[in-house]
Amino acid sequence: MARDKASTKDVARRDRSVERAARDESAANQPNPVWFKPVMFGFMIVGLLWIIVFYVSQGLFPIPDLGSWNILIGFGIAFIGFIMTTRWR
Repeated sequence: MARDKASTKDVARRDRSVERAARDESAANQPNPVWFKPVMFGFMIVGLLWIIVFYVSQGLFPIPDLGSWNILIGFGIAFIGFIMTTRWR
């Protein structure tokens, strides 16, 4: 009798884990929100423009006090966009 109760609990536990896995899988297959692509491409473009402006202005823009750190900031902004591409569906 104790064995039947244990096996019933195991079956119920497995059923719950299968349902949870099915929900997680269906959520992973849903498309991105409408704003996702513009924001993703926006980050990439803003980062690129940041670097271009820094080079074209010979360091006077976007933030002259940062000097060469402006390049790292531009790459960082663009990198956020590239990271977002891994979540694009």
